[in-house]
Order: sequence, then C-alpha cells, then structure tokens
Amino acid sequence: MAKDPSAALPLSAGVFHILLSLAGGERHGYSISKEVELSSNGAVQLGPTTLYRYLRQLHADRWIEEIDDPDSSDPRRRSYRLTTWGRRIAEAEALRLADVLRIAKTRNVLPARVSV
Repeated sequence: MAKDPSAALPLSAGVFHILLSLAGGERHGYSISKEVELSSNGAVQLGPTTLYRYLRQLHADRWIEEIDDPDSSDPRRRSYRLTTWGRRIAEAEALRLADVLRIAKTRNVLPARVSV
C-alpha cells in the first residue's frame, strides 16, 4: 500500500462519490447508489454493474471494508464502511479539487456567486 494517498489521484467521479457517501457512515450497496445520485443532484448515477464493480475494487484496494449488517434479513445484502486509508484518499481528492477550484476562481472562471 502506498504511503502517499495522492498517488491514487485523480479519482473518477463515481469512486469519489462512493467514498463521500461512506464518509457519512456505513451503508449497503443500494443506499450508496441512492446517496450518490441524491448528493450529486443526479449528475452521477451508478447502475448495479458499475456500483458493484467499484465496490469490489475499493474493497480489494482496502479503501472500504465489508461489515455485517445486523438489521438485514437478506443474506445477500452487503454493507460497507470507509477504512482509514480510504478516508485519507477521499481527503486528498477533496484537497486536490479545492486547489482546482481556487485556480479557477483566480482565473475568473467561476461565477461570482460561487464561494470557494
């Protein structure tokens, strides 16, 4: 595992939104999908194939971990949480994007109503 989370950047929009969703707490797959769609105002929509492909990869990379869901009566339902490493990567991506926005603001690319 790399020691510098910036080595994993930039993240795709889908992956970043999954990490953001899990930064808010543990979730199962369908809940992640709905949270991503809601928080992105529909700009990022993850179908089941894409979502579970991302989740498998994030789990394999140890950015997220699978947890038992004691409230679920469905043994197929998987719940996930962000690992410390995954949180570090999400933070690094957020900082990278904040820098991009800062540059855009200095170049007068952002409308005045947008605060950074």
